[in-house]
Amino acid sequence: MKRILILGASGFIGNSLYKELCSYFDTHGTYYTENDFFEKNHQFHHFDMETENISILLESLKPDFIVSCLRGGFDAQINTHFEIINYLLNYRKKLIFLSSANVFDAFTNYPSYEYDKTLSQSVYGRFKIKIENALLRLPNKQYNILRLPMVFGKGSPRVKQIRTILDLNEPLEVFPNVVVNATEIGKVTQQIHYIINRNRQGVFHLGSDDLVHQRDLVEDLTRELGYENPLFKNVYDSNFDRFLAVLPKDNKLPKNLQISIQEVVKASAKL
Repeated sequence: MKRILILGASGFIGNSLYKELCSYFDTHGTYYTENDFFEKNHQFHHFDMETENISILLESLKPDFIVSCLRGGFDAQINTHFEIINYLLNYRKKLIFLSSANVFDAFTNYPSYEYDKTLSQSVYGRFKIKIENALLRLPNKQYNILRLPMVFGKGSPRVKQIRTILDLNEPLEVFPNVVVNATEIGKVTQQIHYIINRNRQGVFHLGSDDLVHQRDLVEDLTRELGYENPLFKNVYDSNFDRFLAVLPKDNKLPKNLQISIQEVVKASAKL
């Protein structure tokens, strides 16, 4: 049975992925914040990337696949990923790196595809690019780069935040000029499961195959969540439509693993 290590398995994406994979693989995860549940579960390992070296855990577990859902300080994340790359080269194993649409946030005139040049104006985007570029120097079979747009879905922090703001009768900031795609957590975990199972190579864009203005997406979502007359505050950061979307083109997944904006909205309103 293949052994998988999910870095950041206590977070929203990492924990959802752990639940998706744990019945099929010998699945391990790391957590940072002290938690009784994780401490009692022998598949979970405490890891503080600010003070610990990931290579100790890698040498002890020897995972076949590492999935990086890490969050936290950028410098510590970069050091951790360079340690992982050494492990991959020594043991011929594979890293699946969760990246972001923000690696393209300097290109605003059109959506981005898997093998477009990356360029970012944000610190977050540039940090993701640094790790991506290091992975792109590895043999193809040793990495996947999975770029995600905004992730919604059942229990997602984004949906919780929308509910909290609207329950307080506060206005919700929306961006009428920003064109996005999106996804939901259930589909993301199925897609990653498939990529591991089929040992697919390369860069994947795990977003919906259609686009929407960000305000329209949030309006649809609030309606689906049952809010009658929510307050919106329009934020305009340009006079023209600005794209922040990662569309699949070269590495498409099977039809049952693709998703539309409408499906994202429906999945996000499930209790």
